[in-house]
Amino acid sequence: MNSYYTYYFSLNISYLECQIFYTGQLQHVLLIDDRGYKVQIPVVNLKKHLDSRGLKGRFRLLTDTSHKILSFERIV
Repeated sequence: MNSYYTYYFSLNISYLECQIFYTGQLQHVLLIDDRGYKVQIPVVNLKKHLDSRGLKGRFRLLTDTSHKILSFERIV
C-alpha cells in the first residue's frame, strides 16, 4: 500500500485573478481534483507556479497519509 496520496488538477486562472494571492485575504484555496476530491492547500504552493499568463496547466499534488504536502508540481 502507498504511503502517500496523489491528486491531479487542471488549472486555468488568469494573472488578474491570481492577484488576490498577494493581498493576504487568502491563506488557503480549495481545489477539486480530477476524481472530484476536494483538497485545501496553502496559497504559497500556487504562487510558485504563477507566471505572466496566470496559473495554467496540469498539476500533481503528493501528500503523506496525514495529508501533509510532500510536493505540488506542474506536470504539463
